[in-house]
Amino acid sequence: MRVAILWLALFLLPSALHAHALVFAPLPMENRETVLKQFMPLALYLKQTLGHDIVFDYSENYAQILEKFRQGKLDLAYLGPLPYVSLKASDDNATPLVHFREASGDPLYTCAIVAMADRSFDLGHLENRKVALTQPLSTCGFLSTNGLLRERGSGLARNLYRYVNKHDEVAKAVVRGEFDLGGLKSAIGRKYAHLGLTILAETPPLPSFALVGNAASMSQQERDAIRDVLVGLDPAGKDKVLLSTWGENIRYGSVPARDSDYAPVRELLGQTPIPEKGNF
Repeated sequence: MRVAILWLALFLLPSALHAHALVFAPLPMENRETVLKQFMPLALYLKQTLGHDIVFDYSENYAQILEKFRQGKLDLAYLGPLPYVSLKASDDNATPLVHFREASGDPLYTCAIVAMADRSFDLGHLENRKVALTQPLSTCGFLSTNGLLRERGSGLARNLYRYVNKHDEVAKAVVRGEFDLGGLKSAIGRKYAHLGLTILAETPPLPSFALVGNAASMSQQERDAIRDVLVGLDPAGKDKVLLSTWGENIRYGSVPARDSDYAPVRELLGQTPIPEKGNF
């Protein structure tokens, strides 16, 4: 136990103690311990293969990560589509390196509206229902949830919505009965199926989460090297055992990422102003 705590501490030391450290911010989709556990094996791999010390910088919300990136305090960030698009709009140094594959093997994922299976809702005529959302800058938050409702003739403006922070917190809030419905990443919603959570609607596939590099603080050579070693991993063959220790969001391999991959997200964002606060 003491060794595990020491190992964690080494990864969280300030960057000043590492001459060539890269500061990495994972998106806080779940609690701090879960997020760090998922990404520590990735950090160790980059240390072993490229010599980079990785210093974790954990933030409680998406907006903090983007602001730190703009200020030049981050070298790498793990971002979903909407946070990346929002960052790129104000900082051209944000460069997507790889998209991590989902369990399906595709570099795509979906967002969902969830509810308890023993309750019935007509999404086309949804009104005055309590809806739990993640964060304003979460792709699966207001953006996707409102889009799914609008496709069916309704919308969040007709209901009562509140941001509750992380995806797992959305699921738990619905399971506890505090909200009627929730918007979150489909894969996280399915983790709570055994508690009665069910998916009512799902978005078309979106570009999966990406490792984003900061061109202002990392050279092209450094960014290319990280992209190459990650894309070169073989989750079904020689690297199966290695990747089995990585977090489930990043253990299925990756593909090169391009800014043009985000065109569908930009189109949807252009049609949907996102409120910074809930309406109740």
